[in-house]
Amino acid sequence: RTINENLKGPDPQLLKINITPLTSTLKITDFQLHASTVKRYGLGAHRGRLNIQAGVNENDFYDGAWCAGRNDPYQWIEVDARRLTKFTGIITQGRNSLWLSDWVTSYKVMVSNDSHAWITVKNGSGDMIFEGNSEKEIPVLNELPVPIVARYIRINPRSWYEEGSICMRLEILGCPLPDPNNYYHRRNEMTTTDDLDFKHHNYKEMRQLMKVVNEMCPNITRIYNIGKSHQGLKLYAVEISDNPGEHEVGEPEFRYIAGAHGNEVLGRELMLLLMQFMCQEYLAGNPRITHLIEDTRIHLLPSVNPDGYEMAYEVGSELGGWSLGRWTQDGIDINNNFPDLNTMLWEAEDRKRFQRKVPNHHIPIPEWYLSENATVAVETRAVIAWMEKNPFVLGGNLQGGELVVAYPYDMVRSTWKTQEHTPTPDDHVFRWLAYSYASTHRLMTDARRRVCHTEDFQKEDGTVNGASWHTVAGSINDFSYLHTNCFELSIYVGCDKYPHESELPEEWENNRESLIVFMEQVHRGIKGLVRDLSGKGIPNAIISVEGVNHDIRTASDGDYWRLLNPGDYVVTAKAEGYTSSTKNCAVGYDMGATQCDFTISKTNLARIKEIMEKFGKQPISLSIRRRRQRARQRRQRR
Repeated sequence: RTINENLKGPDPQLLKINITPLTSTLKITDFQLHASTVKRYGLGAHRGRLNIQAGVNENDFYDGAWCAGRNDPYQWIEVDARRLTKFTGIITQGRNSLWLSDWVTSYKVMVSNDSHAWITVKNGSGDMIFEGNSEKEIPVLNELPVPIVARYIRINPRSWYEEGSICMRLEILGCPLPDPNNYYHRRNEMTTTDDLDFKHHNYKEMRQLMKVVNEMCPNITRIYNIGKSHQGLKLYAVEISDNPGEHEVGEPEFRYIAGAHGNEVLGRELMLLLMQFMCQEYLAGNPRITHLIEDTRIHLLPSVNPDGYEMAYEVGSELGGWSLGRWTQDGIDINNNFPDLNTMLWEAEDRKRFQRKVPNHHIPIPEWYLSENATVAVETRAVIAWMEKNPFVLGGNLQGGELVVAYPYDMVRSTWKTQEHTPTPDDHVFRWLAYSYASTHRLMTDARRRVCHTEDFQKEDGTVNGASWHTVAGSINDFSYLHTNCFELSIYVGCDKYPHESELPEEWENNRESLIVFMEQVHRGIKGLVRDLSGKGIPNAIISVEGVNHDIRTASDGDYWRLLNPGDYVVTAKAEGYTSSTKNCAVGYDMGATQCDFTISKTNLARIKEIMEKFGKQPISLSIRRRRQRARQRRQRR
């Protein structure tokens, strides 16, 4: 039986099952949007897409709506579907702006097959007037009295906010009709052959799907939870491994998390699709997937903020706006709710008189953050405990609203700047990790696609340093890098935060290869064991790479994994009470980490302490011994 055969129950979005949003997807190009007049290029028809966001400087090329050049009832914005389409409804918003208030309060709808002869949608014998917006951000849905088949659809504003201008963002709902004779459309239609459950899953359905996957693949999957949300919903995760439930010595651990912003739901669904896919492919004997599962312990946490998701799910994929469900139930942005360890590190490095060497890794969490009065979400605390419990090597947090992979640091070092390239000591590794996902995604590096909102990331091949984009203190990426061994990146998987259900198969195809390739990168670099002379693994030993000012530490069994690009490296292993050991380790271009083991012996002082403690005596430090010897010499001179 397939995943779909095991899942039962009606589709909660039956009313929308044959409706596809047209303007917010990448399928509708800027050239298919036209307007009567525009105030300026940055407010052209191409900026009239639902939920599009304005740039930092609103007077540039990327403003937050289509705005007509004149305020009169003869203005219009038009969509050319380029094929016959059954139009069913319109969703509108006002202009996205920090400073201005512009929206349309009522409008007419017209359709055409040739863009010359137009028919106005009627309400009985007269033209139908649709009610628009009463503010600029909350989407308003109007369904057509009956579906209308046409190629063009035009929105004609009739009234607008009296202190503003004609500005709007919109989504056209409709179902493109099949045209087997049109090669252009057949060539651009994306289909998938994977038999997966392509739908949006609420909390109960997500849990049911996880259970079905676990029942189909009990030998390689395990369901567990890392804690609870503010509303008491368990934060469920699925482990995929050939020995679920245990850490295998020498096997790296990988994690994907999604849904930190509850309304960015594509990442959540991609995680659910990924666990289905890996189960099915393992059962089918796919050697690539089998190898990945046997050599990696994979953790998938699809919904970090289930409370926020339930809010967004309740109103649906087109009506939640840009932010409904983004925050936790108590109003916290989980993605930026982690301890700011960057400032602690940089301030310590900048103190010239600070004699003790500043640690460059495993920086402790400040005490104030651990207090009950700190503004920290329970979900954030659960994720931190999870990160500290498992020796993760590589991770990706899936987000939405853009198409780019962002790598740390996410916070600028210069306090007076909001954007500044701020690389980590492992910048070259992070760049490669980001590129490994972006370059295998179907659209991230496609120079022909439109920008999602305001940023064109093509100059860096679909990747960006987080701080050079916008500075964020307390990000999960920076915290993971500075507090644990795990290299974490933010993967923005789509322009639309909450794509319609009908778009999920294509989004899966866009991301499937990237999701797998990124997981495989956990096997890049070096790995090994740090043991003592008796062959016992040494936990918490420090692994340093010459020329890279960032160390990592061994896990509880003495095993470690250090992500590195191809090259020759001088690597040192050291631990408290042991002599250090240094060796040359070469990383090749082929997949698979280079084995680089260390055997280190205890220092003479450590051995002396061990012997004396065994016989109930405490070793006398050398400095105390010298002081006593000098005191005896002074007494003898007298």
